[in-house]
Amino acid sequence: MNMLDIVILAAGQGSRMKSSLPKVLHTIGGKPMLQHVIDNAQTLSNSQVHVVIGHGAEKVKTILSEQSVEFALQAEQLGTGHAVAQAMPCVSDNGVVLVLYGDVPLTRSDTMAELVKIAERGEFGLLTVNLADPTGYGRIVRSDTADVVAIVEHKDASEAELAITEVNTGILALPSALLKEWIPQLSSNNAQGEYYLTDIIAMAAEQNVRIQAIHPGTEQEVQGVNNRMQQAELERWYQLGQAETLMLEGVSLTDPARIDIRGEVSVGHDVSIDINVILEGKVSIGDNVTIEANCIIKDSTIGSGSHIKANSMLEKAVVGENCDIGPFARLRPGSHLANKAKVGNFVETKKVTIGEGSKVNHLSYIGDAEVGAGVNVGAGTITCNYDGVNKSVTEIGDGAFIGSNSALVAPVKIGAGATVGAGSTITKEVDTEQLAVTRAKQINLNNWQRPVKKS
Repeated sequence: MNMLDIVILAAGQGSRMKSSLPKVLHTIGGKPMLQHVIDNAQTLSNSQVHVVIGHGAEKVKTILSEQSVEFALQAEQLGTGHAVAQAMPCVSDNGVVLVLYGDVPLTRSDTMAELVKIAERGEFGLLTVNLADPTGYGRIVRSDTADVVAIVEHKDASEAELAITEVNTGILALPSALLKEWIPQLSSNNAQGEYYLTDIIAMAAEQNVRIQAIHPGTEQEVQGVNNRMQQAELERWYQLGQAETLMLEGVSLTDPARIDIRGEVSVGHDVSIDINVILEGKVSIGDNVTIEANCIIKDSTIGSGSHIKANSMLEKAVVGENCDIGPFARLRPGSHLANKAKVGNFVETKKVTIGEGSKVNHLSYIGDAEVGAGVNVGAGTITCNYDGVNKSVTEIGDGAFIGSNSALVAPVKIGAGATVGAGSTITKEVDTEQLAVTRAKQINLNNWQRPVKKS
């Protein structure tokens, strides 16, 4: 099998984005556009990815520091042909080159593979698309026999050529030997004074190299992003595709247009998701899970039968089966809930294990704690886990009852079956089955004169 060199052009400034961030690092579905391209490209076998960088080169290299890619620097932007030339010294002599673009994020790997197959036959694979409004795109010029013979950039096109609706996407594949022969022959004698990669089309036609044009499955697959409006448009199209995938897997979505998926989501059967839910990172959802409106779930696992009520946030949390979360609950990183646990409204947890069937119903903070099974934590309870320097652990045994408005000052241990009276501040260990109460003496005064407003 021939070596496949994949050259991704990512050197442009993207001035119309009005941003200090390089354009290719702006996101679709929570992932940089360039990363989308790399991920799809790296599914192709026997391949090496070369990323041509320029504006914001160091930022791009930092983001891709853990990626298996090679970088080529285009210090001065002189067109697409010039950009590809920067990568050519690292391209094999007898393989295939696939040219992609870092701001065209949603080209499918199947489409890429089809182009590569054409190039492996010694031909020229070209990706084109028909647009209702081709303004700004290079036009595909065909011969009387419908063979592709040239691409004319919009600014260089005649009136007849401007009427053509088949346009160039810039994505192509060809034998590397041919590309190495043609790149040095490119000229900047055009309206832009740039070296157009598309000029190699005419060279191929002159040498009777067959140019086979294929079309993408959808227009959005080859849609580039040049400004925030185009980014938003492509984002919604991408999200609709993610929503359709979920529905095909059996998920009920109240409104497919109002869900955002920014990572990898695996789902069981009979899952129901309401509007304005964001699933980010790696999320696993079991069977018969209900997620109500306005929830944000990041890098978390939700067990079968659990119910995530409205306006709750889960981050790096593990929720067991048949749990009840929210509304307005926040499970911070390290929260682990056993089966049938309940974390109610306005409860925040962090780095905590909550045992099977335990309940933290409302208005509480439970952090750096180990809560046993069958525990009831009353409203307003706080585990005071931080002394200003160190964090300490609170342990609550099975079946303990923590009264409302209690403060458990860590490190502290509440034994199994123990009871903490409402309003207590606990600083010492409470043994098994004990009752702990700490309260100031209540004083009732007669003939109390309420304050009056001073004149």
